[in-house]
Amino acid sequence: MAQSVWGYDSDNGPERWHENYPLAKGDKQSPIEINSKDVRHDSSLGAWHASYDPGAAKTILNNGRTCRVVFDDTFDRSVLRGGPLTEAYRLRQLHLHWGSSDDHGSEHVIDGVKYAAELHMVHWNPKHGNFAGALKQPDGVAVVGIFLKVGQNPKPEMKRILEEIDNIKTKGKEAPFQHFDPSILFPKSRDYWTYHGSFTTPPCEECITWILLREPIEVSSDQAENSTADFIPKVPKNPVTREEELQMKIFHWYLMKELPNFLEFSMNSLH
Repeated sequence: MAQSVWGYDSDNGPERWHENYPLAKGDKQSPIEINSKDVRHDSSLGAWHASYDPGAAKTILNNGRTCRVVFDDTFDRSVLRGGPLTEAYRLRQLHLHWGSSDDHGSEHVIDGVKYAAELHMVHWNPKHGNFAGALKQPDGVAVVGIFLKVGQNPKPEMKRILEEIDNIKTKGKEAPFQHFDPSILFPKSRDYWTYHGSFTTPPCEECITWILLREPIEVSSDQAENSTADFIPKVPKNPVTREEELQMKIFHWYLMKELPNFLEFSMNSLH
């Protein structure tokens, strides 16, 4: 397998990535399977916060494997803070992972369940100078993962991304994608799982703090099928199971806007 060519087929798929990308056999690889009964609550964790500037959105790109929305990350105009993070991370891009069917697309697996797709919002730590430098550091990147499931109440905010895919049907095609606030894609609940892992595609750098949102968002079956039909169907990298999985952290946080003012305090005070 040539180093510049990797994919999801038998001759260049995840089982062979390590031949040219040794990190793919590392001990902190993602995705993983999360068994909720084995996850412990960590009272030291707090809520995470995203502050995104809609003007930072630039383009939407077809790279031959997925669609990617690119954001301006030259300064702290769109950042992620809090939760397991000790610093602000800049939003760089978001992209989708999906499979060939509605129940086989997400990369992480939750209690044996795979969702139709998984959306990743990729952020990097500017203290490392640039994105390339951040990839070499264990605290270099933070990714918010959102699961997509097929349902009867599709999230209307996904509509724009799915429609824009029609403008980038061929590999290398890029189109303007401006005035977009990705925080509208977040589910109502901000509950999350977090662990330290890696990118799920080569070179599989182990530099990511994962923030996986427990509540999925919905798309319709037609939206999912029509929008991904011209991309290569994905066979996600098999989730790994490791001892560290039992040390994963879970934090329950409830939307403060749903509570009376006098109850707007850190849920940490309850533990």
